Amino acid sequence: MHCSKALLILLGSVAWAADFSGTAALEFTRHAVAFGPRPPGSAANQKLQSYIEAQLKNLHCQVSFDAFTAETPAGRVAMRNIIATFPGTSGRALVVTGHFDSKPMPGRVFVGANDGGSSTGFLLELAVVVNSMPHADDITLVWFDGEEAYGEWSDTNGIYGSKHLADKWSHDGKLARIKALINVDMIGDKDLGMIQEGNSSPGLLKLVWTTAHDLGYGKYFLDSGFATEDDHLPFLRKGVNALDLIDFDYGPNNDYWHTEKDTMDKLSAHSLDVVGNVLVAVLRKLQG
Repeated sequence: MHCSKALLILLGSVAWAADFSGTAALEFTRHAVAFGPRPPGSAANQKLQSYIEAQLKNLHCQVSFDAFTAETPAGRVAMRNIIATFPGTSGRALVVTGHFDSKPMPGRVFVGANDGGSSTGFLLELAVVVNSMPHADDITLVWFDGEEAYGEWSDTNGIYGSKHLADKWSHDGKLARIKALINVDMIGDKDLGMIQEGNSSPGLLKLVWTTAHDLGYGKYFLDSGFATEDDHLPFLRKGVNALDLIDFDYGPNNDYWHTEKDTMDKLSAHSLDVVGNVLVAVLRKLQG
């Protein structure tokens, strides 16, 4: 079964049509990338924040912000996560996250179409879908700032936004209400291949892979993988059921990753469609 625009998912006695549009997600991504390099604290980063907020304005969600100052190798940098919550009635929450910043690369024009752009556009289209989706649980979408490291990645350099929000939610009680958290990163590659990320919760990974196979998308969800460090980790380390959905083979020999080759022409609406349809089906299953 394979449909790119509309997919009828039969779950028990409930039929529900998911209308995630990879074309719309790609267009949202194009708008985000058009702002240019978007490292935290930059004018382009702030313009993108305003753009994200404007898209959420007319949806039935509660928009909030997690602003903080990060200590980085480049000094103190102001960052801000954007959070859109579509309220449910169960008291539990499902969370989907991704980052909107691009890696700071002084002297180079790195627009991060796939790495930062695709997750931004994907979440904006997912917000449109969730806006009309029946759901008992809260569905919270988070655009993280500060995922990228300044220079070389380390335990203290990178995933600034997710670390801060995980700590905040741990203190205010939200963390204990989360049934599952799925982070998306680098999901727009024309040659899509989602790895089985080794730090992810096994049960959640199995649910996503089984769903992908059931929907006819098995060839895009690989039988192998390795561990990565991404925005799911701060939550996973605090006991949250969490998964990283990532394609970490971008171009020949990963040649497009963190280079000026990471541009819009490398992305595909079909790839965003695949991930979107799978994730919407997973959210529907997790409601049960």
